Amino acid sequence: MFRANQVRQRLDALRGRFERAPGPGSTSVDDAAERLVRAVDQHFAHQAATTATADRLVGALDVIPQGIVLADADGQVVFRNRAASGFFAARHSEALVESAIAELIAAAVQGEATTRTLDLYGPPRRALQLRAVPLEGSTGVGEGAFLVVEDVSERQRLDAVRRDFVANISHELKTPVGALGLLAETLAEETDPVVSQRLAGKMQREAFRVARTIDDLLQLSQIESSELPDREVVPVHLVLAEAVDRTRPGAELADVRLAVAEPARRLSVVGDRRQLVSAVANLCDNAVKYSDAGAEVCLSSRLEGDVVCIDVADQGIGIPARDLERVFERFYRVDRARSRDTGGTGLGLAIVRHVVANHDGEVTVTSREGEGSTFTLRLPAGPGLAALPLEPAPDVRTPAPTPEEAVS
Repeated sequence: MFRANQVRQRLDALRGRFERAPGPGSTSVDDAAERLVRAVDQHFAHQAATTATADRLVGALDVIPQGIVLADADGQVVFRNRAASGFFAARHSEALVESAIAELIAAAVQGEATTRTLDLYGPPRRALQLRAVPLEGSTGVGEGAFLVVEDVSERQRLDAVRRDFVANISHELKTPVGALGLLAETLAEETDPVVSQRLAGKMQREAFRVARTIDDLLQLSQIESSELPDREVVPVHLVLAEAVDRTRPGAELADVRLAVAEPARRLSVVGDRRQLVSAVANLCDNAVKYSDAGAEVCLSSRLEGDVVCIDVADQGIGIPARDLERVFERFYRVDRARSRDTGGTGLGLAIVRHVVANHDGEVTVTSREGEGSTFTLRLPAGPGLAALPLEPAPDVRTPAPTPEEAVS
């Protein structure tokens, strides 16, 4: 608008000259000057509106997560948004990104649309997908290139998890089903009652393995796809007592002692009691399976600020450092042979992770090989229970709930 004002001032001065020196045609000159002033005002108003629109467009492009790059007909970059600038400035990989973008822009300027995926080994490790297309003007002549840069690291990770899941579930079901088929064929031809009884026992174990895998899958699916049906104040000491009670039969068979440390104060969380018991019981069950005879699994709870921490510590074989980040994945096992021998499905820790997520918490693990592991649930604290009468822990061994009951 500054230039518009300058033009207006000069036109006004010119018009003033004619007003001071009236004569034939002065009115027409004055009208012409007025029309010129209006035309100039309209031109600069349109230019200002165009600039404002461009500024809004740039602002919108700056807030999207994808990188946007525009190049002219010579392949020179004339615009890149904030995300693209971040990709250009990535440590250890800026030269690779710039080179790839330059190659794709050069191809797009020549009329070729291209896509490429870059694997950047970081740190952090990332995968970028680059897509470039030519820009054409109204005459059909190329005017430059438009390129989009997208971080597809999470998408690739989820694809890998999905592929692993399909492969794992196929293997987990194929192995016992195949064994059942062979055992059934052998049993059909067996005439010795002692051998037949032994074969029938093996068939029962394989059938139980299939049923438990399916039950865990159903429970995991329901936990993932539904919110907490009923939220209530749940005393933490009762959650630990029920989890221990549910795990005790397996612990006694494995000669592993279960111990619950008395908390300094009564704690509570808000959530679904069955889901919380299921999560802690899965941690106890996992600790027992990876502990040797004579070992101890200890459960404890404490308050850290406004967070309740529940620890399940064992004296088992421990977890290698390379496996710590993956132990909560479906079907991931640190020791596959041991897990199968003890009846594990590889889904227990995945169930724990999703239960904790449903309660706005987190689960972590620390471990040292040969010394044991400690799994910690961190959940938002509920109201204090110090003034409430202490509800006794159950003494009876209650059967494990069905998958439907665990999430109901």
